Amino acid sequence: MGMLRTSVAFLLHMAASLAAPMPCEEKVVLLEEQIQGLKNVINDQHRYIQELHNSQALQLERIPNSHLGPENLHGDCSEVFADGNVASGLYVIRPDGSPTSLSVYCDMNNGGGWTVFQRRRDGKESFDRAWVEYKHGFGDLYSPDGEFWLGNTLLHDLTSRGNYDLRIDMEDFEGNQRYAEYKNFKVDDEKDQYQLHVGDYTGNAGDALADVHSLPSPSLGSSGVKFSTYDQLNDGDAENDARCLRHSKSGWWFSRCDSGNLNGHYYNGPYQAMTDDGVVWYTWHGWWYSIKSVVMMVRAADLERPPPVITQ
Repeated sequence: MGMLRTSVAFLLHMAASLAAPMPCEEKVVLLEEQIQGLKNVINDQHRYIQELHNSQALQLERIPNSHLGPENLHGDCSEVFADGNVASGLYVIRPDGSPTSLSVYCDMNNGGGWTVFQRRRDGKESFDRAWVEYKHGFGDLYSPDGEFWLGNTLLHDLTSRGNYDLRIDMEDFEGNQRYAEYKNFKVDDEKDQYQLHVGDYTGNAGDALADVHSLPSPSLGSSGVKFSTYDQLNDGDAENDARCLRHSKSGWWFSRCDSGNLNGHYYNGPYQAMTDDGVVWYTWHGWWYSIKSVVMMVRAADLERPPPVITQ
């Protein structure tokens, strides 16, 4: 009897629906409510992920440093290369001022001696990270295809050793490759919010960091662009920086929002989204194309070439 009542009620409901279809305005309101509900779920999940990142970041602060003895180590991949090592791979270095040694990937292509500090390859690693995680670094540093950020403190230690060049290698999903190089690359220490400095540009990817080395402006300051994450905004225009971070969900030097944000969300090529938050280098593919792979690396500008190998 209960099943019969349920069936009758369902049929009456269907008949009423057919007799009086829902007005378009009500459908729009219903869809907007559903969309808002989905947004709330996504925001809750995002907050949960950020809480996990914060928890991991606090644990990173408690990891003790493994201090080194007096052994003589290379300061960076430029010295590794100058010492006659011409094969790309993992090497142990200790930059000046650093009490610890670490393994880094040295890229010996394009003249050799490049210390890789960022790699994006397949989207397996989230770059939506807290300030302290970008400070110490994260990701898979030990695989030639692993995604990682080496760490802002180490990046400061490296670029404080002298005059350094920055190289960025990029590839899209069609197999096209581009690069950008900058002279006088330097990252300040944490008390200056890891402020970025770059000089003259060369390459074929376009100068997406033009605002960083352009004439001084009130919004950028006179000496560079500060690093920012979702939990620490460090630009002169806090409102604009917050808007960029809401869109990008990454740590980066936001000189003009996503004009050149290589730590953005990983997509598979062109994408449809509410915001331009992908792995973007706008002077090559614009704002709405997320690049497939990126490698960022530094090298001493006065690199000494290794002696030639003489074979019998």
